[in-house]
Amino acid sequence: MANEQEHDNFCITIERGFGSGGKTIGMMLAKRLGVEYYDRDLSRLSSEFSGINERLFVQFDENVKSRLFRKFSKADLEAILSPDDEKFVSDDNLFRLQAKVIGDLAKRENCIIIGRCSGFVLRGKANLLRLFVYAPLPVCTENVQERYGVTPSEARRLVTQTDVNRSSYFKYYTGGLHWHDARNYDLCINTAEISFEKAVELVLAVMRIRGMLHD
Repeated sequence: MANEQEHDNFCITIERGFGSGGKTIGMMLAKRLGVEYYDRDLSRLSSEFSGINERLFVQFDENVKSRLFRKFSKADLEAILSPDDEKFVSDDNLFRLQAKVIGDLAKRENCIIIGRCSGFVLRGKANLLRLFVYAPLPVCTENVQERYGVTPSEARRLVTQTDVNRSSYFKYYTGGLHWHDARNYDLCINTAEISFEKAVELVLAVMRIRGMLHD
């Protein structure tokens, strides 16, 4: 029965451009579907699982220092270091620990997970829908400017730098896959062309078509 439940669980993963509304769409989907939404609380859950200070996971969050590719196989992801290893709090091991938490959540419940290469981590899982939410730079810049009350130039800098960080993180931990490449996702949504509400309806329609959702 437990294995059957794990197979039936659905998970939606969302990679998103900064200012595109991916986080908002994720929260709206979670509310419509009545499921949990995991974003920044992944740092807390990873800390509770590992005993490592949450601050280290927050600092690591979707940032990577190295520019050399590091493709994590299933075996690599499971090779979590022991607490007495000098690399226990290294970035690569923090990624493994977070990936373990993501995998456990997807096995245990229906959920929505934001970023953290979660679609790559969960590759091969049944009932997985991988989304990429994006919008042109001017749209994202305007959204960030309005939300954070910053100047247009500062908003543009925040969007550009955040997306560079997310892209580098994705490329590093997936062994060179490109964050913007549509082949890494099941559905890409341009929020400059479709409202958040219609984006949610589109995702729900795709879930029904794929048999992930039954009304």
